[in-house]
Amino acid sequence: MKKPTPSSEVQSLFANSNPDEVWTKAADIVRRMNPAHDFFLAHMAFDDVVRLFHGKYPGYCVITTPYHDLPHTLDVFLCAVRLMHGVHVSGTPLTDNEITWIMMAALLHDIGYAQRHGEETGTGAQHTQSHVSRGIKFMQSYLTERHFPLGFAAHLEPMMLSTNPTLVFSEIDFPEARTRLLGQIVGTADLVGQMADRTYLEKLLFLYLEFKEAHFGNYENIHDMLRQTKGFYELTREKKLDQAFDGIYTRLAFHFKDYVGIENNFYLESIDKNIAYLSKVISLNEDEHLSMLRRGGIAEKAQALVEPARQP
Repeated sequence: MKKPTPSSEVQSLFANSNPDEVWTKAADIVRRMNPAHDFFLAHMAFDDVVRLFHGKYPGYCVITTPYHDLPHTLDVFLCAVRLMHGVHVSGTPLTDNEITWIMMAALLHDIGYAQRHGEETGTGAQHTQSHVSRGIKFMQSYLTERHFPLGFAAHLEPMMLSTNPTLVFSEIDFPEARTRLLGQIVGTADLVGQMADRTYLEKLLFLYLEFKEAHFGNYENIHDMLRQTKGFYELTREKKLDQAFDGIYTRLAFHFKDYVGIENNFYLESIDKNIAYLSKVISLNEDEHLSMLRRGGIAEKAQALVEPARQP
């Protein structure tokens, strides 16, 4: 199996908007763990989640949350695959079932923002505080409808709960120690995968709009959210990533060493760059903040959602 060149892999690291490309990357990584891995169940779940986001899953609308969109899920999914590979090659081999569970939990972790036809009342962001429990309910019915093996739900539920930002990780009831490890992988990928995105700071504008719709958080405005994000990351790094999740994010370096021949943790490097730039942004006056966030035209899109263009 030919390894990609370091430069091509690093350049495309966070280009995760194309589902087909993301699946191809993920499958290639998993085959390094087991060349004969059976992707049937994970690939079915992947296709169904993509359909659900696009409004093509029976009974459900298009998911329109501006921050928790399909690219966000793909970011988390691919980060989880890379992290589990790093765990695997660093001396903690994972079984085929564990690989499938991690992939599925990452795919389904935000599916609770989905709304059925006829019950939609906003973008779905109004379910911010209950989206994990809603997602678990969807997962349970989905496994039954799709005839997944018995026992999957018992592992997927606590793994999905590991992404709940308001839940204390030590209070989650895992069926066994190995499932706790899988929860640490998924929970870490949810945090690291999104914060390493090169447009993470710009996307905070979308997250602010979601929180505002949900009446969640204590942010006075987007500028206040930008200021508080630095402290949020520092607390998250210490309490969640380092302590609750046992610093498992460091295993990403093992993935890159095996996959591209460079023992760097490109995710942490990208996060550090984002936080350093954020420090620069919040040191300025508020009227200069948005002019510093120029990637992807996201600031303009967020502004359009706040103040829709007037019709002539």
